[in-house]
Amino acid sequence: MNTKLKKIITLSLPILLGVFLVWYVFSGLNETELEKVKDSFRHANYWWVLLSIVFGALSHLSRAYRWQFLLDPLGYRPKFLNSFMAVAVTYLLNLAIPRSGEIGRATTLTKYEGVPFEKGFGTIVAERVADVLMLLLIIFIAFALQYDYFFNLISKAAPKNPIQLGGIIIAIIAFAYFGFKFLKKSSNKVIVKIRGFVSGLIEGVKSIFSMEKKWAFIFHTVFIWVMYVAMFYVVTFAIPETSDLSLGTIIVGFVAGAISIAITNGGIGTYPYGVSKAFALYGIAEVSGVAFGWIMWTAQTVMILILGALAFIFLPIYNRNKEVQVSEA
Repeated sequence: MNTKLKKIITLSLPILLGVFLVWYVFSGLNETELEKVKDSFRHANYWWVLLSIVFGALSHLSRAYRWQFLLDPLGYRPKFLNSFMAVAVTYLLNLAIPRSGEIGRATTLTKYEGVPFEKGFGTIVAERVADVLMLLLIIFIAFALQYDYFFNLISKAAPKNPIQLGGIIIAIIAFAYFGFKFLKKSSNKVIVKIRGFVSGLIEGVKSIFSMEKKWAFIFHTVFIWVMYVAMFYVVTFAIPETSDLSLGTIIVGFVAGAISIAITNGGIGTYPYGVSKAFALYGIAEVSGVAFGWIMWTAQTVMILILGALAFIFLPIYNRNKEVQVSEA
């Protein structure tokens, strides 16, 4: 497979998957259910949705401020507004092409603040390490809060015969042991990439705890993810069917949504689908889950489109003098 064709497939598959899931979800609803989804949109309390957007904007502001703690040791102190607009550009570009935003973010800082691309991009990778760790922590919290529920599911699926159960446990341990040995020694390209990712994760953690303002960095990392959860949580009050969900249910739904965003462009199709399926585990009707997922996704996408578009417009205006200085240098 040539490189051009591979790129086309890589870029088109997430979009096609998102479009398919949109069709799949809505084609599975009858007219009455579709009308209920429309009613949820018409009668939703959009003050809660607006508050969700505020929390989302606060997370972006905090992300821009946190970025300074990684750039400062490198000798660069970009203007906060430039950092914020670069973050806004990141989210907008990721809607079009997954993971292209990180490149755009580093390029923006190179153009308007003179930060070398490789150094700016390196700090973004370090940020992603912290975000991955926070997502893993939230997944752990979700399982801890819903321990009884998941334990019952596993108990029902597990064989009742002690010999069979013992055999499965031994098989899992053996698989884990030999799998670890294989991952450690294999020269397969995919395995090498996985090892590199894990190694980078470990190095990233070490770099965070060795930085001068590590506690400020950690505070903003926690704050960003608290805002993510908060913007998800407050939207549950927008429609009656989700207004009395337990914290555990909300966290599980949030995790499902957070993971689904990485699958397609900005989570189109996958986000409402993932959230509705997570809520369905707790007896929430599919119609209500779909309505909530689309309200949540639409609100955050509109925010990203507005902030990203404004950033593209105001970046050259705000830096009209600085851009000349950087180009002359």
